[in-house]
Amino acid sequence: MSVAGTRPKLIATDLDGTIVADYGIISERTLAAFKKAHEMGIEIFFVTGRPPRWMAEIRESFGFGNAICANGAMLYDLINAKVIEQWLIPVDVQMEVVDRLRKTIAGVNFAVEFDRHFHREKNYNARWDIGVDNVGVDFIEELMTEPAFKMLVRCGNGEYTSDQMLEIAQKELNGIVTVTHSNATDSLLEISAAGVSKGETLAKMAARAGLGPDDCVSFGDNPNDFSMLSWAGRSWAMSDGHPDAPKYSKFIAEPHQQDGVAKIIEQLLELPA
Repeated sequence: MSVAGTRPKLIATDLDGTIVADYGIISERTLAAFKKAHEMGIEIFFVTGRPPRWMAEIRESFGFGNAICANGAMLYDLINAKVIEQWLIPVDVQMEVVDRLRKTIAGVNFAVEFDRHFHREKNYNARWDIGVDNVGVDFIEELMTEPAFKMLVRCGNGEYTSDQMLEIAQKELNGIVTVTHSNATDSLLEISAAGVSKGETLAKMAARAGLGPDDCVSFGDNPNDFSMLSWAGRSWAMSDGHPDAPKYSKFIAEPHQQDGVAKIIEQLLELPA
Protein backbone atom coordinates (compact mmCIF):
# COMPACT_ATOMS: atom_id res chain seq x y z
CA MET A 1 0.00 0.00 0.00
CA SER A 2 1.08 3.59 -0.54
CA VAL A 3 1.04 6.15 2.24
CA ALA A 4 -0.12 9.75 1.99
CA GLY A 5 0.26 13.03 3.86
CA THR A 6 3.42 14.64 5.16
CA ARG A 7 6.48 13.10 6.77
CA PRO A 8 5.85 12.33 10.46
CA LYS A 9 7.77 14.10 13.20
CA LEU A 10 7.55 11.14 15.57
CA ILE A 11 7.51 7.38 14.98
CA ALA A 12 6.36 5.16 17.84
CA THR A 13 6.62 1.40 17.62
CA ASP A 14 5.99 -1.64 19.73
CA LEU A 15 8.85 -4.16 19.82
CA ASP A 16 7.94 -7.83 20.12
CA GLY A 17 5.75 -9.07 17.30
CA THR A 18 6.03 -5.69 15.56
CA ILE A 19 9.72 -5.08 14.79
CA VAL A 20 11.29 -7.88 16.84
CA ALA A 21 10.68 -11.41 15.56
CA ASP A 22 9.66 -14.24 17.86
CA TYR A 23 13.23 -15.50 17.86
CA GLY A 24 14.57 -12.10 18.99
CA ILE A 25 15.95 -10.86 15.67
CA ILE A 26 15.59 -7.33 14.25
CA SER A 27 16.14 -7.36 10.49
CA GLU A 28 18.75 -5.24 8.74
CA ARG A 29 16.01 -3.59 6.70
CA THR A 30 14.19 -2.55 9.88
CA LEU A 31 17.38 -1.22 11.47
CA ALA A 32 18.19 0.75 8.32
CA ALA A 33 14.71 2.29 8.09
CA PHE A 34 14.78 3.51 11.68
CA LYS A 35 18.34 4.77 11.35
CA LYS A 36 17.42 6.84 8.29
CA ALA A 37 14.36 8.27 10.09
CA HIS A 38 16.53 9.20 13.06
CA GLU A 39 19.11 10.85 10.80
CA MET A 40 16.31 12.88 9.19
CA GLY A 41 15.43 14.33 12.59
CA ILE A 42 12.34 12.24 13.36
CA GLU A 43 11.82 11.38 17.02
CA ILE A 44 11.86 7.63 17.59
CA PHE A 45 9.97 6.06 20.51
CA PHE A 46 10.22 2.36 21.34
CA VAL A 47 6.98 1.76 23.25
CA THR A 48 6.92 -1.64 24.89
CA GLY A 49 5.56 -3.83 27.63
CA ARG A 50 9.14 -4.83 28.43
CA PRO A 51 10.76 -3.80 31.72
CA PRO A 52 14.09 -1.91 31.55
CA ARG A 53 16.13 -5.07 32.15
CA TRP A 54 15.01 -6.33 28.74
CA MET A 55 16.09 -3.20 26.85
CA ALA A 56 19.86 -3.78 26.52
CA GLU A 57 19.48 -5.55 23.16
CA ILE A 58 17.42 -2.63 21.81
CA ARG A 59 20.03 -0.12 22.95
CA GLU A 60 22.80 -2.21 21.37
CA SER A 61 20.87 -2.76 18.12
CA PHE A 62 19.84 0.85 17.52
CA GLY A 63 22.03 3.14 19.63
CA PHE A 64 19.42 5.91 19.56
CA GLY A 65 15.82 6.59 20.43
CA ASN A 66 13.55 7.12 23.40
CA ALA A 67 11.81 4.37 25.36
CA ILE A 68 8.46 3.99 27.09
CA CYS A 69 8.53 0.75 29.06
CA ALA A 70 6.08 -1.42 31.01
CA ASN A 71 3.06 -0.49 28.86
CA GLY A 72 3.40 3.22 29.58
CA ALA A 73 4.34 3.05 33.27
CA MET A 74 7.87 4.25 32.70
CA LEU A 75 9.76 6.84 30.66
CA TYR A 76 13.19 5.31 30.19
CA ASP A 77 16.48 6.82 29.05
CA LEU A 78 17.43 4.06 26.65
CA ILE A 79 20.97 5.20 25.95
CA ASN A 80 21.99 5.85 29.58
CA ALA A 81 19.86 3.00 30.99
CA LYS A 82 18.11 5.22 33.53
CA VAL A 83 14.48 5.56 34.58
CA ILE A 84 13.38 9.17 34.10
CA GLU A 85 9.78 9.07 35.27
CA GLN A 86 7.34 6.43 36.56
CA TRP A 87 3.62 6.06 37.14
CA LEU A 88 3.18 3.36 39.78
CA ILE A 89 0.48 1.16 41.33
CA PRO A 90 0.10 1.92 45.07
CA VAL A 91 0.48 -0.99 47.48
CA ASP A 92 -3.14 -0.86 48.64
CA VAL A 93 -4.32 -1.05 45.03
CA GLN A 94 -2.05 -4.03 44.36
CA MET A 95 -3.66 -5.80 47.32
CA GLU A 96 -7.14 -5.05 46.02
CA VAL A 97 -6.28 -6.34 42.57
CA VAL A 98 -5.04 -9.64 43.99
CA ASP A 99 -8.07 -10.02 46.22
CA ARG A 100 -10.55 -9.36 43.40
CA LEU A 101 -8.87 -11.59 40.81
CA ARG A 102 -8.41 -14.52 43.18
CA LYS A 103 -12.19 -14.48 43.59
CA THR A 104 -13.11 -14.14 39.91
CA ILE A 105 -10.49 -16.09 37.89
CA ALA A 106 -9.74 -19.62 39.07
CA GLY A 107 -6.12 -20.71 39.28
CA VAL A 108 -4.44 -17.30 39.05
CA ASN A 109 -0.86 -16.69 40.18
CA PHE A 110 0.84 -13.32 40.49
CA ALA A 111 4.13 -11.53 39.93
CA VAL A 112 5.01 -7.92 40.69
CA GLU A 113 7.76 -5.60 39.40
CA PHE A 114 9.27 -2.53 41.04
CA ASP A 115 12.68 -0.87 40.74
CA ARG A 116 14.93 -3.64 39.38
CA HIS A 117 13.01 -6.38 41.14
CA PHE A 118 10.82 -9.15 39.78
CA HIS A 119 8.98 -11.17 42.43
CA ARG A 120 6.61 -14.05 41.83
CA GLU A 121 4.54 -16.65 43.53
CA LYS A 122 5.99 -20.17 43.46
CA ASN A 123 3.27 -21.35 41.08
CA TYR A 124 3.77 -18.43 38.68
CA ASN A 125 5.53 -19.79 35.59
CA ALA A 126 8.16 -17.17 34.75
CA ARG A 127 8.73 -18.09 31.13
CA TRP A 128 10.84 -15.05 30.22
CA ASP A 129 12.43 -14.25 33.59
CA ILE A 130 13.86 -17.63 34.45
CA GLY A 131 16.64 -17.07 36.96
CA VAL A 132 15.58 -13.58 38.03
CA ASP A 133 13.57 -14.93 40.94
CA ASN A 134 14.32 -18.60 41.47
CA VAL A 135 12.60 -18.95 44.82
CA GLY A 136 9.18 -17.33 44.80
CA VAL A 137 6.76 -17.01 47.69
CA ASP A 138 3.52 -18.75 48.54
CA PHE A 139 1.49 -15.54 48.39
CA ILE A 140 2.57 -12.43 46.49
CA GLU A 141 1.13 -10.19 49.20
CA GLU A 142 4.27 -10.94 51.24
CA LEU A 143 6.33 -8.97 48.71
CA MET A 144 3.92 -6.14 47.92
CA THR A 145 5.89 -3.63 49.94
CA GLU A 146 6.45 -0.85 47.40
CA PRO A 147 4.55 0.85 44.57
CA ALA A 148 4.94 -1.27 41.43
CA PHE A 149 5.26 -0.37 37.78
CA LYS A 150 3.61 -3.63 36.69
CA MET A 151 1.65 -6.57 38.01
CA LEU A 152 1.45 -9.84 36.07
CA VAL A 153 -1.33 -12.39 36.37
CA ARG A 154 -0.94 -15.87 34.95
CA CYS A 155 -3.49 -18.66 34.82
CA GLY A 156 -1.50 -21.74 35.65
CA ASN A 157 -4.14 -24.27 34.66
CA GLY A 158 -4.53 -22.93 31.12
CA GLU A 159 -8.28 -22.83 31.53
CA TYR A 160 -8.49 -19.27 30.18
CA THR A 161 -6.86 -17.51 27.24
CA SER A 162 -5.45 -14.02 27.73
CA ASP A 163 -8.51 -12.60 25.93
CA GLN A 164 -10.89 -14.42 28.26
CA MET A 165 -8.95 -13.29 31.32
CA LEU A 166 -8.93 -9.73 30.01
CA GLU A 167 -12.68 -9.64 29.58
CA ILE A 168 -13.22 -10.71 33.20
CA ALA A 169 -10.51 -8.50 34.68
CA GLN A 170 -11.52 -5.32 32.84
CA LYS A 171 -15.02 -5.57 34.32
CA GLU A 172 -13.78 -6.47 37.80
CA LEU A 173 -11.02 -3.84 37.94
CA ASN A 174 -12.65 -0.99 36.01
CA GLY A 175 -11.44 2.34 37.37
CA ILE A 176 -8.95 0.67 39.72
CA VAL A 177 -6.10 -0.20 37.33
CA THR A 178 -5.42 -0.55 33.60
CA VAL A 179 -5.52 -4.17 32.43
CA THR A 180 -4.18 -5.44 29.11
CA HIS A 181 -2.16 -8.24 27.54
CA SER A 182 0.45 -8.75 24.84
CA ASN A 183 -0.04 -12.39 23.86
CA ALA A 184 -3.39 -13.79 22.78
CA THR A 185 -2.20 -17.40 22.79
CA ASP A 186 -1.01 -17.28 26.41
CA SER A 187 -2.87 -17.01 29.72
CA LEU A 188 -1.30 -13.79 30.96
CA LEU A 189 -2.49 -10.32 31.98
CA GLU A 190 -0.38 -7.18 32.43
CA ILE A 191 -1.59 -4.53 34.86
CA SER A 192 -0.60 -0.86 35.22
CA ALA A 193 -1.81 1.99 37.38
CA ALA A 194 -5.20 3.50 36.54
CA GLY A 195 -5.01 5.72 33.47
CA VAL A 196 -1.58 4.41 32.45
CA SER A 197 -1.24 3.01 28.94
CA LYS A 198 1.11 3.17 26.00
CA GLY A 199 -1.13 5.69 24.27
CA GLU A 200 -1.51 7.95 27.30
CA THR A 201 2.23 8.18 27.97
CA LEU A 202 3.07 8.58 24.29
CA ALA A 203 0.58 11.46 24.10
CA LYS A 204 2.27 13.11 27.10
CA MET A 205 5.73 12.80 25.56
CA ALA A 206 4.54 14.11 22.21
CA ALA A 207 2.84 17.08 23.88
CA ARG A 208 6.06 17.93 25.71
CA ALA A 209 7.74 18.11 22.31
CA GLY A 210 4.95 20.32 20.96
CA LEU A 211 3.49 17.52 18.85
CA GLY A 212 -0.04 16.23 18.43
CA PRO A 213 -1.58 13.05 16.99
CA ASP A 214 -1.32 14.28 13.40
CA ASP A 215 2.46 14.63 13.75
CA CYS A 216 2.87 11.03 14.86
CA VAL A 217 2.62 7.50 13.50
CA SER A 218 2.47 4.28 15.51
CA PHE A 219 2.82 0.54 14.95
CA GLY A 220 1.63 -2.36 17.10
CA ASP A 221 0.13 -5.83 17.20
CA ASN A 222 -1.61 -6.61 20.51
CA PRO A 223 -4.13 -5.17 23.00
CA ASN A 224 -1.42 -3.31 24.93
CA ASP A 225 -0.84 -1.35 21.68
CA PHE A 226 -4.46 -0.47 20.99
CA SER A 227 -4.33 2.84 22.90
CA MET A 228 -1.41 4.20 20.87
CA LEU A 229 -2.85 2.88 17.62
CA SER A 230 -6.03 4.81 18.41
CA TRP A 231 -4.19 7.99 19.43
CA ALA A 232 -1.77 8.48 16.54
CA GLY A 233 -3.05 10.27 13.46
CA ARG A 234 -1.67 7.48 11.29
CA SER A 235 -1.25 4.00 12.73
CA TRP A 236 -0.65 0.50 11.43
CA ALA A 237 -1.67 -2.80 13.00
CA MET A 238 0.43 -5.80 12.04
CA SER A 239 -1.52 -8.15 9.80
CA ASP A 240 -0.20 -11.12 11.80
CA GLY A 241 -1.12 -9.55 15.15
CA HIS A 242 -4.22 -9.73 17.33
CA PRO A 243 -7.41 -10.01 15.22
CA ASP A 244 -8.93 -6.95 16.94
CA ALA A 245 -5.95 -4.65 16.26
CA PRO A 246 -7.30 -3.30 12.93
CA LYS A 247 -10.34 -1.94 14.80
CA TYR A 248 -8.01 0.53 16.54
CA SER A 249 -5.53 1.34 13.77
CA LYS A 250 -6.03 3.40 10.64
CA PHE A 251 -4.15 0.98 8.38
CA ILE A 252 -2.70 -2.55 8.28
CA ALA A 253 0.97 -3.39 7.73
CA GLU A 254 2.44 -6.57 6.33
CA PRO A 255 3.56 -9.24 8.85
CA HIS A 256 6.43 -8.34 11.14
CA GLN A 257 8.60 -11.14 9.78
CA GLN A 258 8.18 -9.61 6.32
CA ASP A 259 9.49 -6.20 7.48
CA GLY A 260 6.02 -4.67 7.51
CA VAL A 261 7.04 -1.68 9.62
CA ALA A 262 10.21 -0.99 7.64
CA LYS A 263 8.26 -0.96 4.38
CA ILE A 264 5.87 1.68 5.73
CA ILE A 265 8.67 3.83 7.18
CA GLU A 266 10.53 3.76 3.87
CA GLN A 267 7.45 5.27 2.23
CA LEU A 268 6.87 7.77 5.02
CA LEU A 269 10.40 9.13 4.60
CA GLU A 270 9.68 9.88 0.93
CA LEU A 271 6.82 12.23 1.85
CA PRO A 272 7.29 16.01 1.96
CA ALA A 273 8.17 17.49 5.34
